[in-house]
Amino acid sequence: MGTREPNRHLERLYRETGWTLRQFVQAVNRVGAEQGTPLKYREPSAHQWRQGHLPKETVRPLILEALARQLGRPVTHAEAGFPTSAKSVGTAPSTVEGLIDLGRGDMDPSRRSVLGISLFSVALTVPDWPDVVGKLEAVQTGRTQRIGMSEVDTVIAMTERLSEIDDQFGGRHARPMAAAFLVNTVAPYLRADAQETVRRAMMSAASDLCYLTGYMAVDEGVQGLGQKYYLKALELAGASEDHLTYCTTLRGMSVQAVDLGHSREALRLADAAAAASPQAGPRMRAFLAGQQAHAAAQTGDRRKALSYLKEAEISMEKAEARTKAFGSYDPSALHYHVSHVRHELGDVPGAVEAMRESDRLCYDIYRRSRVKERATLAEFQLEVGHLEAACATWQEALEEYPLLQSGRVDRRMQTMFKLVHPHLKNHAARELYERARLVTPSSLWV
Repeated sequence: MGTREPNRHLERLYRETGWTLRQFVQAVNRVGAEQGTPLKYREPSAHQWRQGHLPKETVRPLILEALARQLGRPVTHAEAGFPTSAKSVGTAPSTVEGLIDLGRGDMDPSRRSVLGISLFSVALTVPDWPDVVGKLEAVQTGRTQRIGMSEVDTVIAMTERLSEIDDQFGGRHARPMAAAFLVNTVAPYLRADAQETVRRAMMSAASDLCYLTGYMAVDEGVQGLGQKYYLKALELAGASEDHLTYCTTLRGMSVQAVDLGHSREALRLADAAAAASPQAGPRMRAFLAGQQAHAAAQTGDRRKALSYLKEAEISMEKAEARTKAFGSYDPSALHYHVSHVRHELGDVPGAVEAMRESDRLCYDIYRRSRVKERATLAEFQLEVGHLEAACATWQEALEEYPLLQSGRVDRRMQTMFKLVHPHLKNHAARELYERARLVTPSSLWV
């Protein structure tokens, strides 16, 4: 269906982008591929949209996101000349109600395909610290339930267990458990009567769990859903005046953006995380500066990237001299950032060296990270022409792959098949390829 009059709103946006028709549809197709529904639009479709023919309702958000990415600002349905989606009408839900809606859908595996349509957005409005601190709305429901610090400790302990499962086995199985816990236990706690200190502690614990659940959604590749969880984490962290989780969540959003190639957004979020933590200790400073370095390198700003990287290295030296903090940002994580900065700046041999050192220092409990980063190391090794060394590294990654349920790791294995396929006349490549087909799902094969 479509109108007979040209869509002047869309035409104006199109001209503002500076795109050709081909670039327009390619941008829309890329957004579609990113959310897991590949599209094959060609130039005539974009011409028809400009002439007033309405795209499918499911495609309109993809067009808006493509335009927003190019223009660097949000683009609404009305601005593009599209009718307002029925789903976008209404008032914003409260923090707790929104958390329940989010978690209820995520804890039900039958709804995963519906949740997956949520898009990653570079035009997302991220609340600043002053906008969220202390502003969680009153959520008292008149219930007689009253909570204390023992309930807070329960949420903290459960979050730690879920994080361990995620590290060891990936987030595909842990995320429904996290969502169910958020809905059935944490949300009622947030509505319960409590002393002010307990209430703030519970919001802080809930924020940390929201961040973890968002991280697991991103691991699975459900990018828009991950952003929604991250926003809930920011709201709860601000309401409880929890600077640590607020900054950690902003940094996590930067990691998500840099992994998707949205370098400007990644740097903006990394800088926001750093700006919101003026009193950060050396380990936290290294944690934040390392991500700033990675994002800056992806933008091509060599000077800024190396400056941030030096800051991260100096801060890590100070942190290690004070005390060992197992489970937080550590030398292995720093070398991971060093590797990616070097790779973004064109020093692939240096990237190989740093990633190898990251692997050597990685704690055994971080199985998912170890497998993912070994696969990345192999990609870097192949990039410098070391085929057999790359195959050996991929073989190491395959040893633990069957224990994992992780979208990130699956995507690394899919990349392995694509990169190895042209080299199957080589014995090491052929052996790797055949072994990989025995332990990976056929959907990843080339």
